[in-house]
Amino acid sequence: MGTPVAQGTYQPASSRLAFAAAHVVADPLGDNSPGAPAVVDWEHTLEFRRHLWSLGLSVAEAMDTAQRGMGLDWAATQELIRRSAAEAPDGRIAVGAGTDQLAADNNSLEDVVAAYEEQFSVAEAAGAQPIMMASRALCAVAESADDYRKVYDRLLTQSSRPVILHWLGPMFDPALEGYWGNGSFDAALKTVVELINDNIEKVDGIKISLLDASKEVALRNQLPDGVRLYTGDDFNYPELIRGDGQRHSDALLGIFAAIAPAAAAALRALDSNDLETYERVFAPTVPLARQIFSAPTYYYKTGIAFLAWLNGFQPGFTMVGGLQTGRSLPHLADTFRLADQAGVLTNPELAVDRFRQLLRVSGIDA
Repeated sequence: MGTPVAQGTYQPASSRLAFAAAHVVADPLGDNSPGAPAVVDWEHTLEFRRHLWSLGLSVAEAMDTAQRGMGLDWAATQELIRRSAAEAPDGRIAVGAGTDQLAADNNSLEDVVAAYEEQFSVAEAAGAQPIMMASRALCAVAESADDYRKVYDRLLTQSSRPVILHWLGPMFDPALEGYWGNGSFDAALKTVVELINDNIEKVDGIKISLLDASKEVALRNQLPDGVRLYTGDDFNYPELIRGDGQRHSDALLGIFAAIAPAAAAALRALDSNDLETYERVFAPTVPLARQIFSAPTYYYKTGIAFLAWLNGFQPGFTMVGGLQTGRSLPHLADTFRLADQAGVLTNPELAVDRFRQLLRVSGIDA
């Protein structure tokens, strides 16, 4: 086994804003079968967030990583937001506001706006910064880029505080194909940049998750001063966070939940302009990230929960919606090996014991 990355209690990085998008822990005694309402283990779910905060990371709550639209229903999401925001130190939390309480079809633009308004109000009541999540319902009903502008302009105008926008690619959610009203990246980019420029006082930044560094840089280079680019690129985050000498990305990443000690160590090195340590710490995490986020990418949450279980942050390898079945045993075995090489198995003896348990219940003599 490799040597784990050293852990400790740290202040947030000074050179970058860094959010880890956290998962939820399923109650092992709850009916978390596919299609059933989520039953959450609140004690372990919140303890994992305390772990992230202790490392100096902020938490992006109720995002795709928490299985929005893939097991976590709106009722459980509201409780998650309230519980997590109540414990967040110094406001170090942003929460996803979307439209997933809507039925899958027969919605209007007004229905989409009303759903967003409801979720924005929950974020506002909790005292958390809203992240305006990409909406399946909007993608289904919008007929043009103008329809996106109608919805976004209205919601941004109404928001009581600056919002983080969210551009999520179809590799994360196939229902978002053609988001922003056009299948062309260049056309979508134009729409997004115009939207931000027209609402600059209400946009803190934008998270982009397209797993393509060149597209992120293209957007980053067109953002007005004062608007942040939050990388959601779980393949290319080291180079994007480091930047090109002119501009850099901040971070809002699912992979940071899996590699939290390494992310904290790398960001501390960046604060000191110690690029050699920054690269050395982050480099072995990239093969792990590419494994966890490999196609079909939307099952990456299984790898996040798997590593949380190996590291002792949850009592069992279970997920809401039964999503622990989203990856094969060979996939998880490679994830285990790469996590060891990345130094993010914080208790190697426990991790080995738990992985052996998984092998045995899978019918493999360990």
